[in-house]
Amino acid sequence: MKKYLFFIYILLFLYPINAISIENKIEFKVNNEIITTVDIIKELNFLAALNPKILKLDKDQIFEISKNSIIKEKIKTLEILKFKSKIVIDDNYLSKLVRESYIKINLNSENEFLDYLSKYNLELKDFKKKITIEALWNQLIFSKFKSKVNIDTKKIKSEIVNNKNNKVTLFNLSEIIFNIDNNQILKKKFDRIKNDITLNGFENAAIIHSISDTGSAGGKLGWINQNSINQKLKEKIKNLNVGEFTKPIVIPGGFLIIKLEDLKEEDKQIDLEEEIKKLISFKTNQQLNQFSNIYYNKIKRDIKIEKL
Repeated sequence: MKKYLFFIYILLFLYPINAISIENKIEFKVNNEIITTVDIIKELNFLAALNPKILKLDKDQIFEISKNSIIKEKIKTLEILKFKSKIVIDDNYLSKLVRESYIKINLNSENEFLDYLSKYNLELKDFKKKITIEALWNQLIFSKFKSKVNIDTKKIKSEIVNNKNNKVTLFNLSEIIFNIDNNQILKKKFDRIKNDITLNGFENAAIIHSISDTGSAGGKLGWINQNSINQKLKEKIKNLNVGEFTKPIVIPGGFLIIKLEDLKEEDKQIDLEEEIKKLISFKTNQQLNQFSNIYYNKIKRDIKIEKL
């Protein structure tokens, strides 16, 4: 009954015209950091602003996603504060991140974005706080693992040069990255994910199951040049029809499911140096994301999470 009433509050809270008084209780404790009812509601609103399809899930799934998301943020914050005195980044960089965020959801200005956020009972300062935490986490991961990033620049250059017909194949991809506990069986986990894909669609399955930062946006990777993808994964994608997805692929820190949303071939005048820069950046981010998942799972084991 408590959870049921809690979800009535959540669903009403999403609509500004239904102003209600919410009893703000402490729901969880992450080490000494508390998570309240309002924290979880705000997290749901944030996730819904990024991907409104989350609201099509049932209340138990919404609760789990919102809870796990805010717990993950608290764990990251605790780790960041071991190395930083406060959660803050340069104002110009923050403004750039805000702009990139609203462009991703097809908005043209900060004023449009403010109006959009207000529909989810969010203020710009709430959004800025969240992307600041994520930016600082990414900086932490980069500082710790940059020396372990392995990029074969010669191979990248060779692949681009060998594409003499100036045509490039682009894949529109989505992903789910997941891991399994020691007592879990991969097939059973994959069956659960496939069932959620069938019932709720790939986007919502990514929101439910993906441990990647792309999960909150439905696992969307967008259009990716085939040259950015390693040969093994490229072959698996080429064997897919549009709308299909791979079986789990082993990657550092977990398993990867890739869905082919669409593909196209474009004529392109190759700027060798520019293409090399793009591919190095893409492959570097791929590896850093894997290190991020591994590192997060490691520090999470030492965190005490209590339901109050």
